[in-house]
Amino acid sequence: MARTLDATDREILRLAVPAFLTLVAEPLFLLSDAAIVGHLGTPELAGQGIAAAVLQTTIGLCVFLAYGTTASVARRLGAGDTRGALAQGIDGIWLAVGIGLVGTLLGVVFASPLVQIFGAGDDASSHAVIYLRISMLGMIPMLVVLATTGVLRGMQDTRTPLVVAVVGNAINIVLNVVLVYPAGMGLAGSALGTVLAQLACAAALLAVVLAGARRTGASLRPDVPGVLAAGRAGIPLLVRTLTLRAALLVTTFAVVMSGSGGSSRELAANQIAFAVWAFLAYALDAIAIAAQAIVGRNLGAGDISATRQVTARMVRWGWWSGAACGLALAACSPLLGPLFTSDADVGHLLVPVLLVAALGQPIAGVVFVLDGVLIGAGDGRFLAWGGLIVLAVYVPVLFASALAFGGLVTVWACFVTVFMGARFVVLTRRARTDKWLVTGVG
Repeated sequence: MARTLDATDREILRLAVPAFLTLVAEPLFLLSDAAIVGHLGTPELAGQGIAAAVLQTTIGLCVFLAYGTTASVARRLGAGDTRGALAQGIDGIWLAVGIGLVGTLLGVVFASPLVQIFGAGDDASSHAVIYLRISMLGMIPMLVVLATTGVLRGMQDTRTPLVVAVVGNAINIVLNVVLVYPAGMGLAGSALGTVLAQLACAAALLAVVLAGARRTGASLRPDVPGVLAAGRAGIPLLVRTLTLRAALLVTTFAVVMSGSGGSSRELAANQIAFAVWAFLAYALDAIAIAAQAIVGRNLGAGDISATRQVTARMVRWGWWSGAACGLALAACSPLLGPLFTSDADVGHLLVPVLLVAALGQPIAGVVFVLDGVLIGAGDGRFLAWGGLIVLAVYVPVLFASALAFGGLVTVWACFVTVFMGARFVVLTRRARTDKWLVTGVG
């Protein structure tokens, strides 16, 4: 038994460590762009920031292309149908191309209205429109990267996406520097360089998937019923993602409407706190990605016992990883403020918020793992309804607390205890049942 558990740990690490490094590498595309564009001037950097917000939101909503594909491919792999697994993955890639084509057209046409929503000045807005229109040309490659990454994760390969992400970031930096400065293209050069780097990443990942498909004889042509099925399966995961993003949005709004009036310093501290929370989420979400791949494979093989065993083990991993992240965050909380801002008042506001966030890390670790387990099990409909229920509970409590007590710490205490706590209750109750343990490739 001990050997089985040790083997399980090694498999979790084999999948989770490269997944974590890939998750950390992905935001470097925009960070490197910002670092290079920042030397052009403040309006250019502001415009790049606005466009990046639109892009991140759009791509974030399409993350179901990776998650849904991982689960479906892993199931077929577990059932011993490697050809069918890759065929399912090809359908997911064609879905990504279709969504990307529509997204590109809409993004280019409506770039200006989207930018105007932010209400920035004329200079920043004009730069944002330029950057966004060019960047939208990379929509198809970005979504293909999501889908192909999902295919490879489903095939139990998280190393290839890591290698591609690292090389892609290096290409992105080189192209940005060359196109922005020696080529004299300015902000447009930064956007074009990133599009070309994303195209290279998509081509590399696609080549790996297509090579596997050819070896097994899987068709590369779009199977319309399969593509439509992938789209239908992705809708519940899209709803789940919308509920998560809505929770973050209303939390920020609660800071603005709190009794203290949501000062600019509070908003700055809130933004930093969310950035730190998001970084820690990458570490914890890596285990969730391993859960998607392993649970999908085990259920595809019809092995409920192994699914239960690996779920219990990953929940423990999530709990202890969250506890470690929480202790590290608490210890570093007085030091993080100066890294993000020179405003001592913002740093002073930030410390108690980070301590509250630190207390919530063990719960977050379990929540992220169980989220991945249920995604791997194809339990998207439950996750969608569960997300809506949690949001319905969270929003009134959040606003009532913000109005009654005010302050940034109150809002974050509500986020950690009510939102994350409600997700913990919903997901752990579901995990104790057998309703999600559906075997086969269905």
